[in-house]
Amino acid sequence: MHDSDITSSSRQSTEEIAGPQEIGQLLERMAGDIHSALSDEQPLALVGIRRRGDVLARRLQARLADLAGASLPCGVLDITLYRDDFDSLAEHPIVAETDIPFSVNEATIILVDDVLYTGRTVRAAIDVLLDLGRPRRILLAVLIDRGWRELPIAADFTGYTLDTGPDDDVQVLVWEIDERDAVLHVRSLDGDDIDQVPVRQYVPGGSQPYPGEPARLCVDWLQAGDRCESSCVFSR
Repeated sequence: MHDSDITSSSRQSTEEIAGPQEIGQLLERMAGDIHSALSDEQPLALVGIRRRGDVLARRLQARLADLAGASLPCGVLDITLYRDDFDSLAEHPIVAETDIPFSVNEATIILVDDVLYTGRTVRAAIDVLLDLGRPRRILLAVLIDRGWRELPIAADFTGYTLDTGPDDDVQVLVWEIDERDAVLHVRSLDGDDIDQVPVRQYVPGGSQPYPGEPARLCVDWLQAGDRCESSCVFSR
C-alpha cells in the first residue's frame, strides 16, 4: 500500500487515491473486460468525452490493440452545446471540436469518460451521438464511478467505484493535460472535522471500509483480482 497524500484547508481535505501505476492497472482491467465482452462485435468504436475522457479513450485504444491485434476507431466529442445547464454558462462558452472520423450508424459505440457522477454529461454525450447517426447500441466505460446519479444511467465497464459524499469532488488528472496522472478525492469537511481529517480505505465490491487505513488503491489487489494476498486491508 502507498501512503495517502492528505492535505486540508478550511473546509476540505484532498486525498490522492491513485497514481500512474494504479491508473494503468485500472485501464488494463477495463480493456480486458471490454475485449472479453465485445471481441466479436463489429463495427466497434471508442468515443471519448472531452476533456480527459478522450485521453482515456486513446489509452484504452492502445491497450485493446495489444489484446486484439488491431486498433479500434477512436473519436472525441464535446458536449458543451448539449448541456442542460447551457443557459447558465458564461456568455461566450468555450466549445471544442467534435471529431468522429467514422460512421456511427449500426456501430457499437463505447463512450469513455473519467468520472461518472450525476449522469448528465453522459446524457448530453448520447444526444451528440444520436445527432450524428443511429448506433446499434451505446455502452459506457468510466475510470471512476462516484455515485449520486440524478438520471437512470449506469456504466457497463468501470475501473473503480468510489464511496463519496454529495458535496465531495473527484478529479482525474492525466499527463497529457495536467502533466500528472492521479485520482484525487476532495472531501468536504464540517465543523469539528476540519482539524481531524478521517482516513479510510475504500474496499472494492461494496465491502465496508476499515478505519485508519490509507485511502489509496492497492496495486497488489489490482494485479491479483478480487482479493489482495499481501498484508493490507484487502487480505483481511
